[in-house]
This record gives sequence, structure tokens and C-alpha cells, in this order.
Amino acid sequence: MSRYRGPRLRVTRRLGDLPGLTRKTARRAYPPGQHGQARKKRSEYAIRLEEKQKLRFNYGVSERQLLRYVRKARRAAGSTGQVLLQFLEMRLDNTVFRMGMGPTIPGARQVVNHGHITVNGRVVDIPSYQCKPGDVIGVRNTERSRRLVEANLQFPGLAHTPTHLEFDKNKMEGKVTGIVEREWVALPINELLVVEYYSRQA
Repeated sequence: MSRYRGPRLRVTRRLGDLPGLTRKTARRAYPPGQHGQARKKRSEYAIRLEEKQKLRFNYGVSERQLLRYVRKARRAAGSTGQVLLQFLEMRLDNTVFRMGMGPTIPGARQVVNHGHITVNGRVVDIPSYQCKPGDVIGVRNTERSRRLVEANLQFPGLAHTPTHLEFDKNKMEGKVTGIVEREWVALPINELLVVEYYSRQA
């Protein structure tokens, strides 16, 4: 399945708060649909599937991309769940969002896609680019790019910049100083359930 382009509030009503997907809050607190208010006992599979869907929708990745990240995380040293979150958090679109240059992750992806962002002085328009410690993330030196990012910086999606990032609002330039720590992942999620979901699929 490709990337989701439908109503975002339907997703947040079903899965809970997804800070990267939308800044809006739903008026209704129960899931959408005819049976949204009915109390259902969820199976273990349904709970794991829901955690996986949270990850997919929040970071805006396709099922195939997420599966690739899981396989890559399994091969890396350390806890598979934490490494998986690090891969997703260190994507360029998410890094631009966490620096406040995009209102949401889909908004930040558009900023990257349209060639407004530079990495180490070169324009990078690939949202899935993996940022590394030492990378300098800046804004392309055109009036259109600077105006767009200035407007986004007035209303950042999240209040705090994580400790692995530095950002200078005046220069509109940020630096990746390390790898994201688990407590700075803004999404409320149990990543172990996601790993379990994929271990059962394999």
C-alpha cells in the first residue's frame, strides 16, 4: 500500500495522537465509523497491528518502506525497536519537522521534495535521506525558500528541539549533533510490539 493521502483526523481518532501527521485535534474522542462507539475486545494481533500503523502513519512511510527499516534494524547492533525508531527519526523529512522548518512531517516532506532544503551546502530533495551526526541542514539561498521556511518557523509543530539537534533561527540553519535518544521520540508507542508484529509476519 502506498502512502496515505486521506483524512488525517480519521486516523488520529482511530490510533490516538500522532504529532507528526497533523496538528488538528478531533472533536470526537471515539474511533470513526458506524461501530466506533461500540466497546470491542481487541486481540493481541489487533494491538500489535495498531502500534505498527501508528508508526506508519506518523512518519508517512509505506508498508514496504517500514518493512525495509525493520529488516535493516534487525541487522544493526542494539535493540531492534530502538534502532527502528532511530532510523525513522533520522530521516531528513522528520529532521526538518523537528527543527520547526515544517508544520508536520507531510509538510516537511513537501519542503524537502520541492528543493528548499540543503544538507552540507547541497540541495537534497529526498525525504528518506538518513541524516548523520555532523550534517548541517540549511535552507536554499533563494527568497522563495527562505520565505516559506520563515512562515513555518513562526508556528513549529512541536515546542522543543530534541537534544541531538541544534538550530539557529536567525541563520535558518541546524546541525545534527548525534543520534536521537529514546525519550525524545515524540510519538507515544511501544516499539517492541511493532517488532513482534513483523516477527510473526516473517
